[in-house]
Amino acid sequence: MAFTRVNFRSIILILMGLIAGLILSIGLNVSADKPSSGLPIDDLRKFASVFGTIKANYVDRVEDSDLIKGAVSGMLSGLDPHSSYLDQEAFRDLQVGTQGEFGGLGIEVGAQDGLIRVVAPIEDTPAARAGIKAGDLITKIDDKATKGMSLGDAVKLMRGKPKTKIKLTVLREGENSPLSIEIIRDIIQVTSVRSKLVENDIGFLRISQFQEKTVGGVVKNFNKLVETAKTNNTQLKGLVLDLRNDPGGLLNAAVGVSAAFLKTGVKVVYTNGRQPDSVKEFFARPEDYARASNDPLTALSPLAKNLPMVVLINGGSASASEIVAGALQDHKRAKVLGTQSFGKGSVQTILPLSNSTAIKLTTARYFTPLGQKIQAKGIKPDFWVEETESGDVFDRNRVREADLSRHLDSGKKSTNVKKNDDESNDSVKALKDPIEFGSDRDFQLKQAINLLRGLPVKTDDVPEKFS
Repeated sequence: MAFTRVNFRSIILILMGLIAGLILSIGLNVSADKPSSGLPIDDLRKFASVFGTIKANYVDRVEDSDLIKGAVSGMLSGLDPHSSYLDQEAFRDLQVGTQGEFGGLGIEVGAQDGLIRVVAPIEDTPAARAGIKAGDLITKIDDKATKGMSLGDAVKLMRGKPKTKIKLTVLREGENSPLSIEIIRDIIQVTSVRSKLVENDIGFLRISQFQEKTVGGVVKNFNKLVETAKTNNTQLKGLVLDLRNDPGGLLNAAVGVSAAFLKTGVKVVYTNGRQPDSVKEFFARPEDYARASNDPLTALSPLAKNLPMVVLINGGSASASEIVAGALQDHKRAKVLGTQSFGKGSVQTILPLSNSTAIKLTTARYFTPLGQKIQAKGIKPDFWVEETESGDVFDRNRVREADLSRHLDSGKKSTNVKKNDDESNDSVKALKDPIEFGSDRDFQLKQAINLLRGLPVKTDDVPEKFS
């Protein structure tokens, strides 16, 4: 996800104060004929009535704060899969996570029809090593069913002390029964950028997540590729930028990575929403990606601006990674190879309610420099290449943004999620060995190298749903 942040506390507090006032005066006669501030008085009175009924009649005593929290969470979760309430723990985890270190399993998750859907596992984390895949539907966390569980509660259950065990029961496309996967929690320290030299003169640069230090990591790794090639008595002849299974992250990091390879000053992305301040343009310039006067790109080798490039994407490439792929594609700076990206092209703004809580609210949509809408569509590759030579059925059929319940631009429930009739039957299966990106078995990387060298590229037919 790509986040922005504004101070919206006063507006939310006014609304919450109004609701609290109504709750405290359930018996007060409020005229619906003279609504103030354009608020739906009848609906607010209904809310207050339900609140009072629960307080008076629920089997156990319920704290006011828990009821308000539940109401706010429900209000947000009914909008789209990416809007949510952030309690103290979730808000803290979000802030820490963007800095590249947090506790847990290492997966990006979202809500899907009352269950928990894996958007993408973060590379080199316990979840990725255990075999969790993008698109997996989590039906149980240990012995607790996730049906009807809020996203925040699910995240809390998956977090825990390092070296403790957790069992996830997942439904996976192509499997006839649920998979039971045991994972050992750990402190997640994500190195967002890594690189290697391939075939002596082709650079492989992989970004697994967009964080505060990602732009600096791109500079360091790209320069290292240039120097390593020189050490091998050659020069860098091409670059493969790998954004596969990258769930996104910070907007300014996406702009900075794009700026590393684009001409200075060109448009990278723009946003559009209902509020005037949601209509923004972001360019390949320091003021749109660097903090204060510290521009990490000043140390970047000039070769980055004109070296032939291929960008790799797949169904797990979302948000910030789609911004980068779309910008490089629109400006004809790079060819995009792989499969259709996830299609998460909406802006989530962090709106603080207090010093320790906030709401994450969808406030705008992203568009590529040429006006291509990312939301629920994704980035279409120039060369459609599946993950394996025989065709990757998993990535072709994996759930994307357009399949999510109440996704922006639709509001419809997903109808293509296959569920096993007996979800309680936890069968343990040997997980297929996942292909390591950048390894000798990486078929898409091999095709990207062929493209850079002017050799034939083995492409696949574009599936009908993406054509």
